[in-house]
Amino acid sequence: MNSPCIREAAEALPCRGCFPASLLASPGASTPDRAAGVFSSYWHDALASTLHPRFDFTNHESLPSLEASFGKFLAAFPQYSQTEAADVIRAEEYHHLADRRRVCLDYIGFGLYSYHQMRTCLQAGAALSSSSFPPFPLFEVSYKDGCGGSESESMIRTRLMEFMNVSESEYSMAFTANHSSALEALAERYPFKGHRTLLTAYDCEHEAVDRMVERAMRRGAKIRTAKFTWPNLGVVSARFRKALERKRRGLLVFPLQSQMSGTRYSYQWMSLAQERGWHVALDASALGAKEMDTLGLSIFRPDFLICSAYAVFGDNPSGFGCLFVKKSTAPILSDSSTATITLEGSSSSSSSAKLESKSKLASPLEFRGLDHADTLGLIRISSRTRYLANWLVNALLSLVHPSTEARLPLVRIYGPGILFDRGSSVAFNVFDWKGEKISPALVQKLADRNNISLSCGVLKQISFADKSEEARVRRAEKMPEGQPRVSVVSAVVGFLTDFADVYALWVFVSRFLDADFVEKERWRYVALNQKTIEV
Repeated sequence: MNSPCIREAAEALPCRGCFPASLLASPGASTPDRAAGVFSSYWHDALASTLHPRFDFTNHESLPSLEASFGKFLAAFPQYSQTEAADVIRAEEYHHLADRRRVCLDYIGFGLYSYHQMRTCLQAGAALSSSSFPPFPLFEVSYKDGCGGSESESMIRTRLMEFMNVSESEYSMAFTANHSSALEALAERYPFKGHRTLLTAYDCEHEAVDRMVERAMRRGAKIRTAKFTWPNLGVVSARFRKALERKRRGLLVFPLQSQMSGTRYSYQWMSLAQERGWHVALDASALGAKEMDTLGLSIFRPDFLICSAYAVFGDNPSGFGCLFVKKSTAPILSDSSTATITLEGSSSSSSSAKLESKSKLASPLEFRGLDHADTLGLIRISSRTRYLANWLVNALLSLVHPSTEARLPLVRIYGPGILFDRGSSVAFNVFDWKGEKISPALVQKLADRNNISLSCGVLKQISFADKSEEARVRRAEKMPEGQPRVSVVSAVVGFLTDFADVYALWVFVSRFLDADFVEKERWRYVALNQKTIEV
C-alpha cells in the first residue's frame, strides 16, 4: 500500500475535497473517465488496508485495539494528520467531547458557539446577577412583528451570511424559530396560485418538510416528490427530469445531500430546474460546516436558501432557523405583514423571529463555533469527515455473524457504501444471526446507555427495480403494506468527530454479534434500575 500511485492519490485527496466532481456531473450520471475509476480502486484498497490482515470479524472480542486500528488508519491515510488542528480545538473548547463523557454522532449542522464559551458566559452571568440566568446566554429568540434592528441581531446576521458565503447585496435574510418555521414561511409566502407545483427531493421522513407540504397544500399547491433507487438511494433521474419538464412549474425544494443516508445530489439539478422556469430553494441544513464554500454555489445561485444555526456542537442544540431570499426573487412573495404562520405551537402575525441580546457581559458577541470552522477550512473539514465516514462504513461491513453458512452480515448500509464523494451521514441497520432486523429504536437506546448518541429515522420514496426485489426487502425489513418505508439508525460524522468516536461505535455495534447481547442488556438494566424495560 506504499506504492507511488497510492501516495499520489492520497496527496490529491484534500484538493478534491473542495469540489467533488460528482456534484457537477450531469444529473444521474456517474464519473465517466478511466482515471476516476483507477483512483476509486486505490481508495478502496487503502480503506481495506486499515483492517488488514483481518477483513471479517465474527466476535466482538477479536476486534483490534483502538491504538492498532488508528495506526493502520494513519498508515493508509497519512493526510489525516493534517487535520489535527481539529483535535486541538476539540480539547481546548469542547472538553465535554474530549473527555469522552459522550460520543456525539447525532448532530447535523454547525454551532454558533463553543462549549467552553457558553459555560464561561453562564458562570459570569450567574456571578453578575442573583436572578436566574437565561438558558441561552448570549441572546434569546422571540417571535414579534418584524426582524428588529438591534446591534446584536445585526452582528449575528452579518456573521452568518459571511459564514454561509452569501452576499448581502444579493440576498436578504430573516431569522425564524427553527428549520421547520423557515420552510413553512416559504410555503406560506410563495405564490402557488400562479406557480402550482411544489416539488421536493428528500429520501427520509422529515417533520419540517411535512409541515411545509401541508401548508402548501392548503394554499392549493400540487405536490410532487422525487423517488430514490434501492439501496443506494440515488435520485431516479428519469422520473425527476420528467417532473422538472412538466408545463406546470413552481417551487423546487432541494437538499444537496441526505441528512440520513449521506447521499449527495448534483448541483446540475438546480441548474436544470432554473432553466425550465422553476424557483429553487436550497435546503442547506444537512450540509456540514464550510460546505457552502464550494464552487458550485458560486455558479448556481438558488432563489431561496434555508439553514439552521445551533448554540453549540454536541450540547444544548437550541438555536434558530434562517431563510435567505434572493433580492431579485423577493417581489413574488406575498406581504409578510398579512401572512399568518404557526411558530412552536403559537400563532404569530409574522414568521420572522427577533433576536434580542440577553448578555450581562460587556464583551462583544463572539461566534467561536463558526470561527473554529473557518480556521479549519473546507479542505481539512471535508477530508477529515470523508476519511472517518468511509472508515466507519468499511468497519461496520466487516462484522459477520459466526456459524452461519451464508456468512450473514451483521450490518446493512443504506445509501452510499464506501464512496469517495459520500456525505458524512451513515444510515444502517443491525440484523441478528437469523437475519431478523433489530429495532433501530432499540439500537439507539442501547447506544445511549453506552454513552453514544445516534439518530433514528425513516427512509421513504423508495423505488425498486422490480417487484421481486421489493417483496424481498419488505420481508427482510418487516415492512407493512403501502408505500415502502424503512426505519434506520443514522450516525453523523462532524468536523470535531475523531477516530476514537467512530471506533467506539464500531465496538458497540460489534457486541450484537453475541446472540445474547440484547437479553444481557435487558437484565443489566433491571438489576441497575429495579424495573423492567421493553426491548
